[in-house]
Amino acid sequence: MINVYNSLTRKTEELRPLFPPQLRMYTCGVTVYDDCHVGHARSLFIFDVIKKYLQYRGFQVTLVRNITDVDDKIINRARQDGVTFEEIRARYIRNYERDLDALSIARADHEPMATENIPSMVEHIQQLIAKGSAYAVDGDVYFAVRTFKDYGRLSGQTMDEMQTAVRIEKDEKKRDPLDFALWKKSREGEPGWPSPWGPGRPGWHIECSTMSLRYLKTQTLDIHAGGLDLIFPHHENEIAQAEALTGKPFAKYWIHHGLLTIEGRKMSKSLGNFYTIQDVLKKYPADVLKLFFLGAHYRSAMDFTFEGLDQSRKAYEKIKEFLDKAEGAGAEACVKEESQWSVFEKRFMDVMDDDFNTAQALAVVFDMVSFGNKNAAGTAAARKIKELLLVLGVSFTSAPMIEVKAHENIRTREQVAGAPAMSEEERDRLIEERRRARQNRDFKRADEIRDFLRARGILVDDKEKIR
Repeated sequence: MINVYNSLTRKTEELRPLFPPQLRMYTCGVTVYDDCHVGHARSLFIFDVIKKYLQYRGFQVTLVRNITDVDDKIINRARQDGVTFEEIRARYIRNYERDLDALSIARADHEPMATENIPSMVEHIQQLIAKGSAYAVDGDVYFAVRTFKDYGRLSGQTMDEMQTAVRIEKDEKKRDPLDFALWKKSREGEPGWPSPWGPGRPGWHIECSTMSLRYLKTQTLDIHAGGLDLIFPHHENEIAQAEALTGKPFAKYWIHHGLLTIEGRKMSKSLGNFYTIQDVLKKYPADVLKLFFLGAHYRSAMDFTFEGLDQSRKAYEKIKEFLDKAEGAGAEACVKEESQWSVFEKRFMDVMDDDFNTAQALAVVFDMVSFGNKNAAGTAAARKIKELLLVLGVSFTSAPMIEVKAHENIRTREQVAGAPAMSEEERDRLIEERRRARQNRDFKRADEIRDFLRARGILVDDKEKIR
């Protein structure tokens, strides 16, 4: 039984998806106007770990993570750099994908871009207007907040509290200061798309509501995830837009991670403490950064320091030293202690079942290393530790890749991966396509196929053999 803290109810609850073992999860992605920073890295990584663990426990997870590629910030960045909007979005989408690869964070099952889904957003807005939940004024469209009686339930605020808690821009077009934009009229020189209200672009909030429902093919998500800073107004507005349209609960569980500070202060370029993912990876391997993130519970605030990363590097080296020694000891070492590894795995699951407590899970891994050192453990121990570390998203990539094994209640590798079973014909076709892509030096496509197969429990090495 997995328990999660639900931000909506402010309680820890048993995770029960609507149609088990299927689990539909959405997480807010990046806005592509700058390079991703270490705060983005924590968010992207922790939800990747949560997905991996849910798969490990037998859920068939479909994850959607959007890309906001039209927004005021992107338009302003283009003006600042003296380039087109398209150049900015293309540049930072490439850099975002580069960062995911550098961190070995898997692509989501769907990564829709806002600009690819504008007709669906227009349709969503039209239906809200028809229901009396939204209104158009001179090319703009606003959501009428006071028509949605549950507004404020997620953040736990009254209408008056929300009105004083957030800076509300003066806009004479609004009927109420709390109303928010669903559609923005394009000004001269700005990108625009056709709509019944004239050329414009969607507001930020409508993107997530529309794309999550569309790509997860449901009116109620099992899990919606994001940072604590998104609860109000972004997630509050998402709920209003979605539930006003469907009349159904938008998400059953809301999961929010704590925020990251930099050496005790909020990250800011003006303070000189703004670190991109690439800045950090020039000095530390990705697995070291991941071990650092795993050392705190995802809901906790976390302070990023280079001293902390140095400690994580020592932890990384301690684990690696043991793995190298254990693999060198051979398969026969420590056979009499094999039952102990099942005890460790049970402890690992117990703490991860308790709202994904990665800090305690990491402590179990270190207990395994200590036990293995005392008992001259061999390759069986190394394999078990690597297996659990891989669930935590730490691969020790200098060593051969191994499979993430499901717990004993899982029957097939396809179930582990959270995807439908794949026929041998389809598998072989993809492996052949990957071989041709590598020959043609289309490594991006080759990596996409590798990741797709790996997500279904099929590992392919550089010689294209299934392992």
